[in-house]
Amino acid sequence: MTTSQLKGNLELLLLAVLRGGPLHGYAVIAGLRERSGGSFDLPEGTIYPALHKLEREGLVLSSWEDAAGRRRRIYELTPRGERALAHQSEQWHSFVRGVNAVLSVVTP
Repeated sequence: MTTSQLKGNLELLLLAVLRGGPLHGYAVIAGLRERSGGSFDLPEGTIYPALHKLEREGLVLSSWEDAAGRRRRIYELTPRGERALAHQSEQWHSFVRGVNAVLSVVTP
């Protein structure tokens, strides 16, 4: 799946990956790829700007951590991010139900 196909949905997917707890950027990318069965194998140049946007919006908080002699940024959901995830998930499921209903309609 391409970045353009994810337009409007990347935020929801990133928030969902972070729901499991704080992760560094590469782990977010790997989690997205693994949880999607490889469908969402997105480059760093797509994920990091999206994470920074979520941080500016107050949905994600980041902090620096030293691990194995390397400094890495850790991202985690804020309470506002958890609420946004719940709201966006509800909207997504409603959309999917509507699309499925339309697709399952048999026309004469």
